[in-house]
Amino acid sequence: MITVRNLVYEYPGKKALKDVSFSIPEGSVTALVGPNGAGKTTLLRCLAAIDEPFSGQIEIAGIDVTAEPRRVHRVLGYLSDFFGLYEDLTVKQCLTFAAWLHAIPDDQVDRQVDKVAGQLELHPWLANKVKNLSRGWRQRLGIAQAIIHEPKIVLLDEPAAGLDPEARISISQLFRDLQRQGMTIVVSSHILAELEDYCTDMLVLRDGAIVEHRENTTQQQAMSLRIIFAKDAERYHPIINAFAGIASSTLEGDVIRARFTGDADQQQELLKKLIAEGAPIKGFDSSAERLQDIYLSLGKKD
Repeated sequence: MITVRNLVYEYPGKKALKDVSFSIPEGSVTALVGPNGAGKTTLLRCLAAIDEPFSGQIEIAGIDVTAEPRRVHRVLGYLSDFFGLYEDLTVKQCLTFAAWLHAIPDDQVDRQVDKVAGQLELHPWLANKVKNLSRGWRQRLGIAQAIIHEPKIVLLDEPAAGLDPEARISISQLFRDLQRQGMTIVVSSHILAELEDYCTDMLVLRDGAIVEHRENTTQQQAMSLRIIFAKDAERYHPIINAFAGIASSTLEGDVIRARFTGDADQQQELLKKLIAEGAPIKGFDSSAERLQDIYLSLGKKD
């Protein structure tokens, strides 16, 4: 659905994107993560045909973004981190205008406005002027405008900014619903725990370069192991590292944390081996690997 090849983008004195290449499959929800200044917003703006890269190629739904930006906009929805709204229009007027911009037929505009208003829980606010909305409701309106034309691909830069916890849960459900409807979504956010709820893939940018691209994160078999020792954890660290299925591990005092790709039987075998070696184990537990675990483990590799 989205293919990027050798993308380069430069600001004066800084290369924001460095030979970036990746592919995003149709129907996925990709978390775009990385530290501030990594190039996430620049990448999204290039994908959205707002900024033109210095070199490289972007293809979205079979369309060359640089060659046919207007055509891309018909199949793509985009919400920037700092987006503008028409302060003196009502919520309904803003949604109607967005529908007109996307050339939705006149006889379908009201239906689309009603549909997205329902998805974003905006019905009670349709008659309110935008200038009277809280930041959270403005954020919902921005998302509604981005999906008013039912695009195949949606790019969202910090879409949950300013939302309270209940609203964040509602937005997470919305993204899952949009995915079930066949939309491909790319979400940039600093809140990894929130992305965990709905993202299927993770793309990690650091200093303008891709450092990791994990696909099907919700289906992967990797687990996070935590093994607590009464003492001498460092003595048993090499044994754990050498065990089949251990992808990586870290020693933190008397606790060893490991990324484990084996099954439940192999976990049991690892525990038996440690006990046979006389390891003074106080605790042994496992949990599904989270996006945050993956992201933090990348930092420890540097």
